[in-house]
Amino acid sequence: MKVEIYSDIACPWCYIGKRRFEQALAGFEGRADVEVVYRPYQLVPDAPETATPHRAWLAERYGPQSVAMDARVTELGRDEGISYDFDTALHVNTLRAHRLLHLAEAEYGAAVQGELKERLLRAHFSEGVDVADVERLTEIAVAAGLDEARVAAYLAGDEGAAEVRAQLAAARELGISAVPTFVFEGRWAVQGGQETATFLRVLEQVAAETSGAAPVPAQAEASCADGACAC
Repeated sequence: MKVEIYSDIACPWCYIGKRRFEQALAGFEGRADVEVVYRPYQLVPDAPETATPHRAWLAERYGPQSVAMDARVTELGRDEGISYDFDTALHVNTLRAHRLLHLAEAEYGAAVQGELKERLLRAHFSEGVDVADVERLTEIAVAAGLDEARVAAYLAGDEGAAEVRAQLAAARELGISAVPTFVFEGRWAVQGGQETATFLRVLEQVAAETSGAAPVPAQAEASCADGACAC
């Protein structure tokens, strides 16, 4: 079974969704036959290349409710073992980080890409790292298992940019407008950071469907307040 997860490094619900899906996968009997691949999505494609404080940007975009939004995500994240630190988090363009994820999948495989994704999310949301900074990205990539010289050469130019932009456009053509969105076997989509039990049920139903049983119901939640972030 192939699961493609459309998400953005700057999406807090993508981090929660990742955790919950991983917990579901750990409890799924057919987990050894599941391949998980991360696909790019940008909530703010025109975000600046120079990092600015997350709190200031969110307040400008959502007003007074931004504080409550961060507080809710922080509380839910704590239940999933995630330590959000929105006081130090930075708002910045994520295209370069998505390029790095593309490199990881293309040259190192899905498992290394998944490790890199985890480290990028933690760096962005818990450690106050500028995930557009080449030096910091290189450190994160090497820690995830990528070759330092390859990463440095890759990030020095625009290699992979065209491929990532094509994938971003493809996501739009598929109708994906909020993340995280989980696409199973290229046929069924589940949107939002669903509960672990929901993901487990979907995995079981997809496995049954591909064996000739019942179809999988889509689950959709479409705002940063209740499961997904929409641009």
